[in-house]
Amino acid sequence: MQVTSMHFKARAGGKLADVKLQAALRKLQNNFVKGRAERVLELDNFEAIRTAAAAIRDPARKKIDPRLEGFERKAQARGAVVHWAETASDVNRIVCELAAAYRVRKVAKSKSMVSEECGLNDALEAQGLDVLETDLGEYILQLAHEPPSHIVAPVVHKSKEEIADLFEEKHHRPRTTKISEMCREAREVLRPGFLSADLGISGANFIIAETGSVLIVTNEGNGRLATTLPRVHVAITGIEKVVPTLEDVTTLLRLLPRSATGQSITNYVSVLTGTKGNDESDGPEHFHIILLDNGRSRLLGTELQPMLRCIRCGACMNHCPVYRNIGGHAYGWVYPGPMGSVLTPSFVGLENALDLPHASTFCGACAVVCPVKIPLPDLMRHLRTRQWERHLRPWPERAAIGLWSWMAQRPAAYALGARLVARTLSLFGGKKQRLRFLPGVSGWIKGRDMPAPSGQTFRELYKARRPA
Repeated sequence: MQVTSMHFKARAGGKLADVKLQAALRKLQNNFVKGRAERVLELDNFEAIRTAAAAIRDPARKKIDPRLEGFERKAQARGAVVHWAETASDVNRIVCELAAAYRVRKVAKSKSMVSEECGLNDALEAQGLDVLETDLGEYILQLAHEPPSHIVAPVVHKSKEEIADLFEEKHHRPRTTKISEMCREAREVLRPGFLSADLGISGANFIIAETGSVLIVTNEGNGRLATTLPRVHVAITGIEKVVPTLEDVTTLLRLLPRSATGQSITNYVSVLTGTKGNDESDGPEHFHIILLDNGRSRLLGTELQPMLRCIRCGACMNHCPVYRNIGGHAYGWVYPGPMGSVLTPSFVGLENALDLPHASTFCGACAVVCPVKIPLPDLMRHLRTRQWERHLRPWPERAAIGLWSWMAQRPAAYALGARLVARTLSLFGGKKQRLRFLPGVSGWIKGRDMPAPSGQTFRELYKARRPA
């Protein structure tokens, strides 16, 4: 997926003016946010579970390697083959080589954000393979040639009317807007793809060191079909997804569906361990697991290490006032919202995503709802500091902050400057004492009824009102 995060401001402005998008984004508030609040109340010890989950997801001794090595040994003992990929291009190369070795012609994919991160579909199609996304949301986006706008509900930006138009165009069937009929139509189109695929590709919500298992959580049956019907299964996941035991997974599963979609439990939890046995009727004959780094290990031992706890539930974006007004495409890469404001600069380079750490009101909602207690506002603040230290911010901004810093350290100069600003803004307010224009920040006050100051500073007003 091409990185366009450097165009965040321009794209965000366009999304704010998109009436259809604004209507679609309200579904997050009505479904996911409300549902999470209700499901959390079912747990008497919710905060204790969050604390336990954060401890489970913290990299062991600031090193992920011991758990990963244990996972590799267990997985290989059950017949799986484990591959290590340093970069996204390594993932694409490995999968293409496997497809060639097994003479694959058709690929059925379950939803995988890591495969989006790698641009895997494009790489496979360039090799002449037929690739079919089988998650309903991802399938819709494949038809529309669009990237996902949400990590859990990838097509949240589209209305059912838009999807009906797309199905009519691509399926050449009578148009319907009834959701049940649209789902049946998609199943009828997708089912032959499952049955004819040579290779199934999935992601992994977690990988379990104790058993060498890959675990996926879905609300559709496509995940099980894509991982058991094809003769070859390839699971692709980030190295941070490892957890020690099955018991640890049960703790995380109490939080994941509640945080993601407002469900007490999800429809399907699939634990995939090894290849099909001689006495087993389903499962892959060949099972390959690819563990991707792609910048993750660089976070170890830094202020950004807590980001490796992330379980990709999407709660932070569901509750973020910025995401809920502009959607995911404005962020310009795979991971949107507060999590994307940390992950994208970390993975693709801070210089390629300068505005994302600033795409926050710092209201703290993302940290409050995060099931593994990632302090997202603090991490964005660290990225802002790095931008400043590397001189990546625009020079007018640096000059303004530098001037403010100089004055803040000199009380007399600061008081004089405050008086000048207060009196100047009072003049800009005119007779109605309302600011409609302000050099440098006119975009901020556009559409806002902002009162002008009285012409006196806080210190002056406080001194005048203070009793003798």
